[in-house]
Amino acid sequence: MPLSIDLRAAIDPPGPLPITAMSYIFSSYLLNLIKAVKKEIINEHNRTTKSSLDFDFEYLEKKLKKSHIDIHEILDQVKKFQVAVPTWGVGTGGTRFARFPGIGEPQNIYDKIEDCAVINDLIGFTNKVSPHFPWDNVDDFSELKEFADGYGIGFDVVNSNTFQDPADGPETFKYGSLTNSSSAIRDRAIEVNIQSIESGKALGSKGLTVWIGDGGNFPGQMSFSKSLERYIDSMKKIYATLPKDWTVLLEHKPYEPAFYSTVISDWGTSYICAKELGDQAMCLVDLGHHLPNTNIEMVVSRLIDVNKLGGFHFNDSKFGDDDLDAGSINPYELFLIFNELTAASQNNKIKNLAYMIDQSHNVTDPIESLISSANEIVNSYTKSLLIDYSLLEKSQDSNDAIQSMQILKTAYNTDVNPIVAMARFENGNSIDPINTYRTLDYKKNKSLTRKNEGGSSSGIV
Repeated sequence: MPLSIDLRAAIDPPGPLPITAMSYIFSSYLLNLIKAVKKEIINEHNRTTKSSLDFDFEYLEKKLKKSHIDIHEILDQVKKFQVAVPTWGVGTGGTRFARFPGIGEPQNIYDKIEDCAVINDLIGFTNKVSPHFPWDNVDDFSELKEFADGYGIGFDVVNSNTFQDPADGPETFKYGSLTNSSSAIRDRAIEVNIQSIESGKALGSKGLTVWIGDGGNFPGQMSFSKSLERYIDSMKKIYATLPKDWTVLLEHKPYEPAFYSTVISDWGTSYICAKELGDQAMCLVDLGHHLPNTNIEMVVSRLIDVNKLGGFHFNDSKFGDDDLDAGSINPYELFLIFNELTAASQNNKIKNLAYMIDQSHNVTDPIESLISSANEIVNSYTKSLLIDYSLLEKSQDSNDAIQSMQILKTAYNTDVNPIVAMARFENGNSIDPINTYRTLDYKKNKSLTRKNEGGSSSGIV
């Protein structure tokens, strides 16, 4: 953007500004918006709720002390917890039938970073974002990184998209990408992933997540064996370009968009492929990517045991890959997953897992849903820290099913909201983030400069 920018237009722009990092950064300085949510606003809201929080925290401290649990040790661990926010998650998602966007929808990656910064300023557990390419491609990634740095936002694992056709070529992924029978199409899908790695390197990322929708809708449509062979061969070419300090995460899913067969359909297939690729290849668990009634916490345990658990996509579901807010349907399942993770962490069996929220928001404000999900994830993690694992192990070894279950239930039924809220407060964030957010009229204000594209189209934006 030219330096001769009209200051009046920057302060009160007649329409959306050009999509460049410099224009966003410059106008942000003019408007004092580099801090997405002004500190004084958060402090003012905190002043009205701090005394109530202190009362609840002190009550819980006394309660936990009876079980020889130091609440301040728990608090210190919770304050360090981080989960990444997906860039695509701050926009309204959709279904096969329709999409109903609200006002102030993000129009580009810079808008998305702004929205993610609002979330992090309010809750403090989400200081990194996970971009998706080519959706989030820009001309200058150094400018994008500088823009994100200005908000205190880093970049987590990047994601590649080969479940939609590339915009810059004749190739189509209609019948598969990394597993397509055409070598030219496979090469194009490989190129998309390698380009995603290069983009991630420029942003400071250290990992790539690969999910493909490849599969068949009808019996006999494709060879199960050949498609898997082609997948491994394609992934080896991608793996060869991986920086030494990077991880590639293989994400499985049993169905959709392929409904008869999916190439990487389960954690076992994902594990086979990750083992074949090498030590830098790990498995990713998306909570919605399992058949109904799957014991996901046991899947987590198995992947830990074989040293191939690399990360998570947190969400929730009732019937399939619903991508609902984390903990909204099965909060106990989320807790049981963290039970396995915390136990493994205390035994030094895992470290540096990539945690990310992966949701589609159809009827809620995406920012509110992501705040709610992040807090629910931290809530489940906090409860897992209350478990006496030495006592649990003794109960398990003595085959005391009731006591073992009660140890978990006691932790799960403990209201740890005072700890999570205190963690937010001591980190400089909001005690009551959703209500604080609602006072901002953020989306209404953003609608003045962000075009409302209307509804009717389907799919994720």
